[in-house]
Amino acid sequence: MSKNLEMSYLLDFYGNVLTEKQRDMMQQYYNMDLSLSEIADNFGITRQGVRDAIKRGENVLTELEIQVGFAEKYHSLMEGMNKIKTYAQNIAYYNSASYTTNDDITKSANDIMNIINDLSEQEG
Repeated sequence: MSKNLEMSYLLDFYGNVLTEKQRDMMQQYYNMDLSLSEIADNFGITRQGVRDAIKRGENVLTELEIQVGFAEKYHSLMEGMNKIKTYAQNIAYYNSASYTTNDDITKSANDIMNIINDLSEQEG
């Protein structure tokens, strides 16, 4: 994951621990791709002030992820759910394409896909 994408991801997870001003600066920098000068103009401070606030914010978010690891755990969970859904879809497909289908296999595969879909909706 690129540094900017990783920091944007951490900002989504832990942004609320930052001050509102710091969070806004980081969102403008990482999510809106504004330059330090543009952000400085928006806040009426120097480029160096913006850079310092962003660096402090990066350090807070990085340390928090090192300590609790929620962003990585969430990312791994989503990858696992996607794999499970793909496996369930493949099972349902191969079962339906076989000479004799098994209704229990079809139902179980569909139940798995429904559970994954429900969990995906809850996280969003």
